Amino acid sequence: AFAAGGLGALSACGIPPAGRAPGGTPADDHSAREKTVNFSNWTEYIDVADDNKSHPTLDTFRRRTGIKVAYTEDINDNNEFFGKIKPQLAAGQDTGRDLIVVTDWLAARMIRLGWVQKLDASHLPHAFANLSAQFRSPDWDPGRAYSYPWQGISTVIAYNKKALDGVEVRSVSDLLDNPKLKGRVGFLSEMRDSVGMTLLDMGKDPARFTDDDYDAAIARLQKAVDKGQIRRFTGNDYTADLTKGDFAACVAWAGDVVQLKADSPDVDFVIPDSGYLTSSDNMLIPNKARHKTNAERLIDFYYEPEQAAALAAYINYVTPVDGVKPWLAKIDRDAAANPLIVPDKVMQAKSHAFRSLSQKEETAYEEKFAKLTGA
Repeated sequence: AFAAGGLGALSACGIPPAGRAPGGTPADDHSAREKTVNFSNWTEYIDVADDNKSHPTLDTFRRRTGIKVAYTEDINDNNEFFGKIKPQLAAGQDTGRDLIVVTDWLAARMIRLGWVQKLDASHLPHAFANLSAQFRSPDWDPGRAYSYPWQGISTVIAYNKKALDGVEVRSVSDLLDNPKLKGRVGFLSEMRDSVGMTLLDMGKDPARFTDDDYDAAIARLQKAVDKGQIRRFTGNDYTADLTKGDFAACVAWAGDVVQLKADSPDVDFVIPDSGYLTSSDNMLIPNKARHKTNAERLIDFYYEPEQAAALAAYINYVTPVDGVKPWLAKIDRDAAANPLIVPDKVMQAKSHAFRSLSQKEETAYEEKFAKLTGA
């Protein structure tokens, strides 16, 4: 495993080192008196009832525990959200949130800064027992002392059959090199996804690459940009390009592809032989959160296979919870059989994670990627 950067890396984004190793600072826990938990999440990332107002799993949690969840969809982008909570965390203040969901690289940064509270394992029996092996011990949080995955994210290649018109796409090389796809290829604006998939295609392991490997991957993408092969780098908005056929093929997130396939028979996906990238969005309890125990109870609740299945059936991302399949089959047989939602052994074996970066690497790599994408 690679170190995520010690104290020397703590001056991320101009923040002075807090002078301590990661560990976070607990606040007084008001959980017993205040039966509430403030939960910040991304948009459209939880089950919704038919009335479009309530969330059935949160209602179940409230009925069972008496704890009311104040649920807010106020995360749209990792950097933007970090910018929102950074001043309070840097000043040692409560962010007003007991539980947040951020992508693994930002989770790693927040743990490194000492801005996240250590979890109490005794409150997490289901989480500890049912966390799937593929997510158990990331190099940025060995043994999951500070975080548990909300969902896994698989990065794959998606295509529009109609737009491909008989052209075969099986690899990142096909995306970058086939002249028949010129101007109709999309890559993601998330550096780790686009560079990670390119590294895999070049026979490099995203968990163990060097600066030279990174530069070679960037050069390869740059060549495709220069010759007009890549149409553009997108965030979540690639889904519209793919459905319309403006993208014949693109690097995509599997959760989106499952949903798009349901609506558009032309959309499908392929897992390259070289493998695919897995990342995760993770639940963390920020420093000074008022309701730590309540937040831990909510994390644990979502690691009961029945609840994880209800969530997976609705949002279609990779569930990080073992034992979900029989529960999911009761709700949606197709979803339970879909390796993009419940990865089988073959799928798990092809999965690779992008290694943690030191602060210095993160700055240098993001700069090179921004130059490539014109961001």
